[in-house]
Amino acid sequence: MGADLRLASEHRCFGGTVAYYRHDSQVCGGEMRFAVYLPPQARAGKVPVLYYLSGLTCTEETFLIKAGAQRLAAELGLMLVVPDTSPRNTGIEKEDVDWEVGTAAGFYVDATSQPWASRFHMFSYVTRELPELVGRSFPARMDREAIFGHSMGGHGALVCALRQPGRYRSVSAFAPISAPMRCPWGQKAFGTYLGPHTEAWRAWDTTELLRSGGSRLPPLLVDQGTSDKFLVEQLKPELLREACEQSGQPLTLRFQDGYDHGYYFVSTFMADHLRHHATALTA
Repeated sequence: MGADLRLASEHRCFGGTVAYYRHDSQVCGGEMRFAVYLPPQARAGKVPVLYYLSGLTCTEETFLIKAGAQRLAAELGLMLVVPDTSPRNTGIEKEDVDWEVGTAAGFYVDATSQPWASRFHMFSYVTRELPELVGRSFPARMDREAIFGHSMGGHGALVCALRQPGRYRSVSAFAPISAPMRCPWGQKAFGTYLGPHTEAWRAWDTTELLRSGGSRLPPLLVDQGTSDKFLVEQLKPELLREACEQSGQPLTLRFQDGYDHGYYFVSTFMADHLRHHATALTA
């Protein structure tokens, strides 16, 4: 394990281990936290890496406590890597006041507006610094990476993959914020982190990136609950479907009847997503 990692806690789980770490991030200018599930196969050699990006108000613990992913990840031999959702305790004024921006709401962008630009660089953290740390510190096959996420994290997973074509072998999302430029959550976050000029926002919007024709992803799997209270105003999966159709991006968009936005929904369909990724990662 790298000397720059500080182990906060470790727990036996389905023959593997869940562990929580802290480290000093150069990208984010202070301490960052993340979690790792090492499946039992990692004791014998390197295993593929699946990153999970969490949603608003979540921490690096939320997914591993609520999603029920470890049992199947152990069977499939997948390492799960879960970053926190933002820098914390940065000293930025009012960083904890609004749950939609600031603490636990990093939106997986690299902020360009002050004061956020000094610390909130979640895209670079997730795609560069954290993978480098994982590759140095754990038995990870860094030639076999995949990414998925939920809500804000679903947006993050799609954008990370679109901005780094060829990087991830598979991508999926639960109830992603599909068109942040066209919903209140995204408009608020982008205005805060990226400034008022909406042209700069396009580089961080899944539907805009797809329409630009610059990159394609492996076949996407997206699940969306029909009883999700954020469906119409914030998530807009119909815009994702339109953008995929226009760009020729393969998409399986499944509307799950009666399911809401929370982890009861996520955990119900977690196995499908893990198998989706395992198929690509172990091919």
